[in-house]
Amino acid sequence: MRKEIAATVLQILERALVLPQWDKPNPDPFETLVRTIISQNTTNQNTFRAFENLSKHFEINPEALAKAELSQLEESIRAAGLHKHKASAIMQTSRIVKEEYCGDLASIFSKPFEAARETLLQFPGVGPKTADVLLLFAAKHPTIPVDTHVNRVAKRLGLAHPKGNYESVRESLQSLFKPSDYLKVHLLLITHGRKYCKSRRPLCNECPVSMHCPSKESLDKC
Repeated sequence: MRKEIAATVLQILERALVLPQWDKPNPDPFETLVRTIISQNTTNQNTFRAFENLSKHFEINPEALAKAELSQLEESIRAAGLHKHKASAIMQTSRIVKEEYCGDLASIFSKPFEAARETLLQFPGVGPKTADVLLLFAAKHPTIPVDTHVNRVAKRLGLAHPKGNYESVRESLQSLFKPSDYLKVHLLLITHGRKYCKSRRPLCNECPVSMHCPSKESLDKC
């Protein structure tokens, strides 16, 4: 039953929403890693500003960022917030990729999914979401990264347990959808969360999947 509802929700969201257009259908893995670290706990706009500024001052490759001055890295990504922590993580991770993987993430991506994920989780600044983003977008591994929008929408729609942690939400979603749809599911739930299923004052009356939402009645009272 839950799989049927999940399939219906996916079909409706596909018709109702426009997926983001990607400038780089095959993004550079290391660039994706750096961008995702920068994106932690900040908005898309701030991520874009910080990454653009970083790109103006440094080549985005392990060698250049590994030998950069930490203070310059910090200043370059200040717009993203938590810039000292993120700059340190970027520098340390760059050194690891350069020294232990010859500047190339391909050997990690060639591993089975769980092994590749476990390896990435050892990098400074790389948590489950960052690892999953990198594996989905750059390595084409089947996984569903769970950001704040995915987490909120999945729970409100009953696609994940309301008190589930990161891993339980990810596993619940992956059990309901086909691996070939994981990327689409990830992007659609984010888009839906931004447009309709907002954290505060969700637009339930405009929501295209409200008839399938078990949380609608309680959210209407918010």
